[in-house]
Amino acid sequence: NEYLLKYAKCQTEKMCLHAVKKNGCLLKYVKNQSKLLCLEAVMQNGLALGYVKNQTKKISLKAVKQDGRALQYVQNQTEKICLEAIKENKYALKYVKNQTEQICLKAVKQNGEALKYVKNQTEKIYLEAVKQNGYALAYVKNQTEQICLEAVKQNGKALKYVKNQTEQICLAAVRQNERALKYIINQTE
Repeated sequence: NEYLLKYAKCQTEKMCLHAVKKNGCLLKYVKNQSKLLCLEAVMQNGLALGYVKNQTKKISLKAVKQDGRALQYVQNQTEKICLEAIKENKYALKYVKNQTEQICLKAVKQNGEALKYVKNQTEKIYLEAVKQNGYALAYVKNQTEQICLEAVKQNGKALKYVKNQTEQICLAAVRQNERALKYIINQTE
């Protein structure tokens, strides 16, 4: 049983390899971690990166490709590692320490709601987010008419997040989805 690794007084490489191939997180019980053991562990479960004593870029990259959330354990984040994490898990942006515009754009293009994790929001990032998912408008700090229009064109029901409803925005929302009518604040006949 691989769980006995925790209690083994004399661990062999073969024994440890067998264990981490079945459950990567058992790496936490491995006394002498080799690069091979660490690689096998993170390929089985990316979150095992949290138990890797000597991280390399290769190990970190394998971990985030297996599970984007492993980015939270990456000691030396590179743009490449961050982009791979986001590709694997749309919410990995929340673990990015140095958010560049490129990284944020990639994240919101994949999932507009990742906007809630963007630290330095720009108009360009807003637009990409709402084009992907109109509901991302809920996370837009500085709404403009253009951003709101793009949001309701993508999903008319995003009208419920529009702070300053104009006739143009309301018409676009209803054209996209007639059920958006219920979100119009000042309805006329």
